[in-house]
Amino acid sequence: MGGKTDQLKGRVKEAAGVLTGDKRLEREGRVDRAVGSIKEKLGEVAEDVREETEDVVAKVKSTMKSRA
Repeated sequence: MGGKTDQLKGRVKEAAGVLTGDKRLEREGRVDRAVGSIKEKLGEVAEDVREETEDVVAKVKSTMKSRA
């Protein structure tokens, strides 16, 4: 599942836990929200790394062409 999906699932579980007084379900919801948040941040970091890598590769290729 994606980060946003996990966060939504967590919110639903947490709310259900609060409404029913089920502390375990409430905790599970908080954990799901945290996992979703982490997944989302990792996805953003991975995208940033991919973009930076593409930029470096393009610069290296440009440098190699200008030397040839």
